[in-house]
Amino acid sequence: MSISSFKVAALGACLCLAAGRAPPADFSPSLAARVSESPADGAIFRAAGYSPLTSGARANAVGDIVTVVLVERTQATKSATQNADRGGAIGLTPPGTGPFAFFAGSDLNMSGAQSFKGTGQAAQSNALTGEISVTIAAAYANGTMLVRGEKTVTLNRGEEMMRLSGLIRSADIGVDNRIASTRVADARITYTGRGEVARASRQGWLQRFFSIVSPF
Repeated sequence: MSISSFKVAALGACLCLAAGRAPPADFSPSLAARVSESPADGAIFRAAGYSPLTSGARANAVGDIVTVVLVERTQATKSATQNADRGGAIGLTPPGTGPFAFFAGSDLNMSGAQSFKGTGQAAQSNALTGEISVTIAAAYANGTMLVRGEKTVTLNRGEEMMRLSGLIRSADIGVDNRIASTRVADARITYTGRGEVARASRQGWLQRFFSIVSPF
């Protein structure tokens, strides 16, 4: 990263913090350190680019590529039911003689009833399948690694963008450098789209305004 781009990124982060917002996540690819070509000294062993035979070609260093297989599937349901009933009655028998004798028996009868019934249900399910290749941004002493990356597919009528970041374990990486997304800790997966199709499936600004202010 050049000095000018670093200044721009630092300035953007300061502005976001001053405005009370978190700075945007960096999904730029992490590149490995350039291997300097050592002079030929006749030795068979070269320390540059050395990888032990026990690890093979498995990704374990900054800049290595890991393919994340997206197998996200979530489903949630919730239901609640409540019933309440209440009733009461009172009746008085007026005297047959005296000043209250003109009251009829039906004039002093009271009764009341109250009932309530509430039902609520909610269901949600999500599924995301596919693959995305990311790079290792940092490797830690406990065997975990920070991976991040993005993939952009431009179609004739729009653009699809997928971003992923999280922590993985070196033990969970397969021999073909693939790992399931369910093994990614603190995973942040974003799938968005831009273009005519995305705009057509979104409400207009005036309709969104009335949806906010409408009391119904």
